[in-house]
Amino acid sequence: MQATVSRYDAATASGAVLTDTGIELPFDAEALTGTPVRLLRLGQRVRLTTTGTGAGLAISEVHFITLP
Repeated sequence: MQATVSRYDAATASGAVLTDTGIELPFDAEALTGTPVRLLRLGQRVRLTTTGTGAGLAISEVHFITLP
């Protein structure tokens, strides 16, 4: 799933993204653990790994979008 960063707090490494389907999903520092992502900026496009569905949809990892 792809999304755009809508909020990011560098001090806590948490924030939220707006998915391409219009859903805002929050994430915490754990979503960045084990990824090359250290900082994000507002408006940045990212790729998400998620768990759950519907109201239980949650971000487990945030990744940079890479081109093939």
